[in-house]
Amino acid sequence: MTENSNPDILYTIVDEAPELASASFLPIIRKFAAAADVSVGTKDISLAGRILSAFPENLSPEQRQTDDLAELGELVKTPDANVIKLPNISASVPQLVAAIEELQAQGYDIPSYPEEPTTDAEKDARARYDGLKGSAVNPVLREGNSDRRAARAVKNYAQNNPHSMGAWTGDSKTKVSSMAEGDFYANEKAATITAAQAGDAKIEFVGTDGAVTVLKDGWSLEAGTVADATFMSAAALSSFLAEAIADTKADGTMFSLHLKATMMKVSDPIIFGHAVKAWLAPVFDKFGAELEALGVNTNSGMGDLLDRVAGNADIMAAIEAVTAERPAMYMVDSDKGITNLHVPSDVIIDASMPAVIRAGGKGWDAAGNKGDTNCVIPDRCYATIYDETINFFKANGALDVTTAGSVANVGLMAQKAEEYGSHPTTFEAPAAGTIRVVLANGETLHAHSVEAGDIWRACTAKQAPIENWIELALDRQRLTGSEAIFWLDENRAHDAELIKYVKPALEAAGKADLFQIMAPREATAQSLKTITAGKDSIAITGNVLRDYLTDLFPILELGTSAKMLSIVKLMQGGGLFETGAGGSAPKHVQQLVEQNHLRWDSMGEFCALGESLKFLADSKDNAKAGVLGAAAEVATQGILDNNKSPSRKVGEPDNRDSHYWFARYWAEALAAQGDDADLAAEFAPIAKALADGEEAILAELATAQGPAADIGGYFHPSAELKAKVMRPSGTLNAIIG
Repeated sequence: MTENSNPDILYTIVDEAPELASASFLPIIRKFAAAADVSVGTKDISLAGRILSAFPENLSPEQRQTDDLAELGELVKTPDANVIKLPNISASVPQLVAAIEELQAQGYDIPSYPEEPTTDAEKDARARYDGLKGSAVNPVLREGNSDRRAARAVKNYAQNNPHSMGAWTGDSKTKVSSMAEGDFYANEKAATITAAQAGDAKIEFVGTDGAVTVLKDGWSLEAGTVADATFMSAAALSSFLAEAIADTKADGTMFSLHLKATMMKVSDPIIFGHAVKAWLAPVFDKFGAELEALGVNTNSGMGDLLDRVAGNADIMAAIEAVTAERPAMYMVDSDKGITNLHVPSDVIIDASMPAVIRAGGKGWDAAGNKGDTNCVIPDRCYATIYDETINFFKANGALDVTTAGSVANVGLMAQKAEEYGSHPTTFEAPAAGTIRVVLANGETLHAHSVEAGDIWRACTAKQAPIENWIELALDRQRLTGSEAIFWLDENRAHDAELIKYVKPALEAAGKADLFQIMAPREATAQSLKTITAGKDSIAITGNVLRDYLTDLFPILELGTSAKMLSIVKLMQGGGLFETGAGGSAPKHVQQLVEQNHLRWDSMGEFCALGESLKFLADSKDNAKAGVLGAAAEVATQGILDNNKSPSRKVGEPDNRDSHYWFARYWAEALAAQGDDADLAAEFAPIAKALADGEEAILAELATAQGPAADIGGYFHPSAELKAKVMRPSGTLNAIIG
């Protein structure tokens, strides 16, 4: 599905609401870009596209899908890369299974997902599918570190048009609960690889009988790489979860579990499964054998479990009895009975925790009532940022959006840095024994004694990305003069190794006095104080904190993380422009299908487009592209100033309306600018046609709303049906083409 052999800009085909919005917005981009001789191609990194590309031998020539992710992965290592990346699904197993079943129903002869592969063919299929789970896309594309911040226009709008914020009071019972021992934080070991240690390492499991099993071979460790290893005790986790459930009951609050089973695709589904089992512990004690016979896998969530036991009255009665004794459960969708423990991909910590905090510490129970909640985040590594935020607002009240400053982020993520690159090196201990990292020279770098079921992981951060990250931080502080904090905990093994890079680099630059190094809890408190005073701060963080903070602070400051300016400065000179978060995309698709209303906000795409065009102007010496980029920024400001973003309710303006207004403001800005007379002349009649057609276009867009919309599939919609739904205005289409 590759378009254009060498397009100037590549726009990603993704999933869910962002991809539906693209069906409306991408034709507009291409129309305008063509005026500057800028070609816009696409690459398919959707979950469905990646599934199809994994099984070419099963498909007809017409059905085959090129491996666009692999091609993009090579492109981002070149100076010519200019990629606009929309948010894609980081698939959990239930999502992967659902996508496979949809594709099979559409006539694609691909294998089912083998839960317990036995044959060679099943093992091969499972290996291919496992390569698509979780954060399979971002580590491939992020060949640079992250620069995320609120665009000035977006920040100004948020201050002038404050979003709703729940009230915080000092007597709120909402809190964060985490393990005090036995977690990843407690057991972490880290070291920086020397030249003598570099080479292909192995990860081995050594049983109590001395038998050695190689879990991973050929694990390349370069000199200068920070290499970590740690594990979470399954016994300690189970004990903690039981205590957390009892504690929640005693407090009279709701139980809520917050993980990222999509990105941490090996570890967090296992932790999620432990929580399901802890919640239903009496049921498993009594019916364990029957549940196993029914194929119950708690890692897939309560929803899958309930489907499997629906025909067993005794088990269902036992589940109902346990539920009646448990504390209230935090609900994903109380109207539909979707609980916090239903599906591992439904509650994603970087979206769910800011939502609770923004709401004044409130969640919703099964009856749809708001209440305080016990936010259970088992591992301590990053739970402290949410705990400290909750404590801060209890003491000081909710953030005043109208005066608050902003927290920008410089994130270490290049070349699979840190935990989000740990999928191939995370394992569930098969038995009691030792898991160790053995270096190329035969030295054992790290070793942990484990019990059956313990979750062991290793991850790395390479030297060049670390040094680039520090340089990017120096650059951002120089350009802004803002408070700058490295969020590093000297008492955590991994962070201590990074500090060994950071301190000398700051001293060599003569800038040590302009930066602080703080553990995440202290950095959270300091940053909240700073923005409460109306000033700005730069959070310089690792990969996971980058993800968490660029949802937490934007959701508090702006009401959403979808409007962040997200620039990845690729290490070889190219540009990757990300468009915001996609955490609420499933609900948006549901509303479109039911009511033909898409409330997805394309503000992130608008911001990324302007940056991509300006980057192209500089990198390719295309002055017209620069004019287009500047005009796109004017259009973005117009959307905000005139309140043309989508509404949440059917019958009111939606995503398609905002695209019309963006196109109009863009054309009007191009017609009015004086830097390029040819562009002004070309867009003057387009601007007039869009203005003259306003009444007809808006009426056609409004008429489309209300009835159910058929897009031909959730994960793999029909291109024709998608275009029909997302481009319902014949008047607009005649102007755009």
